[in-house]
Amino acid sequence: MELKLDLSREYGLVLEGGGAKGAYQIGAWKALREAGVKIKGVAGVSVGSLNGALICMDDLERAEEIWKNIEYSHVMAVNNETIKALKERDFKNLNIPELLSSGFQIVKDGGFDIAPLKSLIEEVVGDEEKLRNSKRELFAVTYSVSDRKELAVDIRNGDAGSIKDMLLASAYFLAFKNEKLGGKRYMDGGGVNNVPVNVLLDHGYEDIIVIRIYGLGYDKERVTEIPEGSRVYHIAPRQDLGGILEFDKKHTRKNMTLGYFDAKRFLYGLYGRIYYIDAPNTEPYYFDKMMSEIELFKIYMQDTLNEEGMAALTGYRAFTETLFPKLAEEFKLKEDWDYKDMYLGLLEDLAKRLKVRRFQIYTVDQLVEEIGKKLRALDKVKQPFHA
Repeated sequence: MELKLDLSREYGLVLEGGGAKGAYQIGAWKALREAGVKIKGVAGVSVGSLNGALICMDDLERAEEIWKNIEYSHVMAVNNETIKALKERDFKNLNIPELLSSGFQIVKDGGFDIAPLKSLIEEVVGDEEKLRNSKRELFAVTYSVSDRKELAVDIRNGDAGSIKDMLLASAYFLAFKNEKLGGKRYMDGGGVNNVPVNVLLDHGYEDIIVIRIYGLGYDKERVTEIPEGSRVYHIAPRQDLGGILEFDKKHTRKNMTLGYFDAKRFLYGLYGRIYYIDAPNTEPYYFDKMMSEIELFKIYMQDTLNEEGMAALTGYRAFTETLFPKLAEEFKLKEDWDYKDMYLGLLEDLAKRLKVRRFQIYTVDQLVEEIGKKLRALDKVKQPFHA
């Protein structure tokens, strides 16, 4: 695989707010770190600012440990089992009187008690000096309710003892009980600027990687003018990452894995919507492969075409003029799709149907071989299918 990013340059990271979806950002950072991408600084909102602190301290091991073991009770003063029962609609295991009492208390307090989140921030930051002495800049975006303005706080250069407060200020989600910090009230920065590309541009960054998680908030990047000569790249999920308060370790582990492989797709120019495919050759090469493997796809089409339809699949024109245009619609390929797109779409769809392992980087030949193994296991082909 060939790395597509210039490793001689320094990059800024933009980390969007999105609560529990933030696990995705740590997975993506792991891939960037492995590739040797130089990170000069981070602009983060809410969970993005907390992850940004871990990135600026270069503490991947701690970041993974936190996200792999996260629970609802690590963020809010709630009972994990109660939350899980509510999520799964398991009403038999709910203590209704206790649930009602807790609900009334949350309303009375004006939101969820986030003492656990404060403890988590304390754990993340630990010794403030480590963050202050980082070679990477960290800007945490929040909204000062008291001053009625957006702030992009330079965490490293804040007053002594202010770091934890400013990270909490950036993460003050509306559902949380809001308390004054340093005599002022703050609100989660996502409401005013959930994708703060402008913050890094204003500080002279020319190469910026945005890690999207599509949290709730205002996407200010859409109205931010990118100066000539600046380059903004995106790593983004192609599936729903779940709820912003879904602090369930099984779910966050999956999102971390997804972030890791999506970043690999970005770094190495991998193909695929679901799978991660190294496919460096041009359209004619894949057209020839597709037509040479036509028997494989006939096996695939048996589940979707009747006998008459299968009998009509003779000659290139039956595929190129009739079948492929229909499949392009089904696969939702771009309007100007080519035969490389079609071939990879067929492989992905068949691999998905056969439940081929997703989180792995495949060459085209490796993916074809895995499909062949699955078909042989189902007794649909007798001999090994060679790519």
